[in-house]
Amino acid sequence: MTTHAEISRALQARWPEHRVAPSLHRIRALMDLLGEPQRGYPIIQVAGTNGKGSTAIMIEALLLALGLRVGRIASPHLHDLTERISIDGRPMAVEAFDALVADVLPLVEMVDAQELDGVSMTFFEVMTGLAYEAFAQAPVDVAVVEVGLGGTWDATSVADADVAVVCPVDLDHTHLLGGTVEEIAAEKAGIIKAGSVALLADQQDEADAVLAARAVDVGARVLREGVDFGLIERSVAVGGQVLRVETASGPATDLLLPVHGEHMARNAALAVAAVEAFLGGKPLPHDVIAEGLAAVTLPARLERVRSGPPIVVDTCHNVHGTRATLAGLREAFDFTPLIAVVGMMADKDVEGVLALIAEEATTVVCTQVASTDRGLPADELGELAAEHFSDDNVHVRASLPDALELAVTLADEAGAGAGILVAGSVILAGEARTLLVHDEEADR
Repeated sequence: MTTHAEISRALQARWPEHRVAPSLHRIRALMDLLGEPQRGYPIIQVAGTNGKGSTAIMIEALLLALGLRVGRIASPHLHDLTERISIDGRPMAVEAFDALVADVLPLVEMVDAQELDGVSMTFFEVMTGLAYEAFAQAPVDVAVVEVGLGGTWDATSVADADVAVVCPVDLDHTHLLGGTVEEIAAEKAGIIKAGSVALLADQQDEADAVLAARAVDVGARVLREGVDFGLIERSVAVGGQVLRVETASGPATDLLLPVHGEHMARNAALAVAAVEAFLGGKPLPHDVIAEGLAAVTLPARLERVRSGPPIVVDTCHNVHGTRATLAGLREAFDFTPLIAVVGMMADKDVEGVLALIAEEATTVVCTQVASTDRGLPADELGELAAEHFSDDNVHVRASLPDALELAVTLADEAGAGAGILVAGSVILAGEARTLLVHDEEADR
């Protein structure tokens, strides 16, 4: 009998998601063989450089508070492939996931045999097909779909979203999506389809112009942060923050969001607007908003996973995301001194991220991920870090357990007020949580 671990390894052995095979031909062929499952329910699709994962989770929480059955596609995963396909707010059960793979894999192999555009189905395409089929079988009332990479050619775009949400667009994956904000925005604008509603988070002018032009071209209605919806005010609270957001029926107040950072508060306002757009502009009852936001959990987003000394884990991996993370960390925790454990992918703006971390952290422990060869080796990261930190404050530990142990020792020596941030990669955050978080999610 094939084990779940073997099934996961076989799926991930396919063309990886960090490489692009820009075509919807393969995923369309699989959807056709499956009977077009993605047409069986309305879809809210979420794209953007940063914030799309947390915004999708918040949208899901609000829809669940409405009493709807919700499917959600997420990527990447922190611990297990099943996290990529959630139904009713929980990842698919391992047994159900493995059975779904067994049912769908013969069809995948039929598409593979066609070698459309010279490529077998990619890992992300297969996962997307599995998710859309799982939602049809459930069945769900609505699917919340986080784009994997870009928009136009992302496999999730085989479906036409009723509501297209675009989180802030910035520079990332420039070797794949383009070297300017305009080029990247043009790729992400592809999720805006004819007759849909496009919700645009506050954007740089260049991105806003591209996204608005796409909406005009396809006849989509546009709602903008700061004009049609948005965060009115917020205050720091124990375990998170209290928000006041603009809704279709006026301000909703005293909303507890149990996560940190202004960027998360703005994502919450975006999520509320997305659900109201999905409801055709009908206001969400304020008690539903309160219930949904209070239920939000965001693993590895400024997540405090240990105390004594405190350790916070975050998925930030580019300049835009790192800037938001550090602002939230400063506001919520104000560690003095801050010790950063950093590991990054080789294709990221490593120096840009390190420069920002050096503005807040006194010491950096450079490490690397264990589960992929895409990571920058720890010694190379250390060499780059030496450009931003003094030599005495740069440490290199290739093993993440060793890096965490050293960081804890340094924090203990620094005394009260010291804290640790683990950041630089989603994969690193997942590996850190596996080591540090002993709960049902990590042990599944």
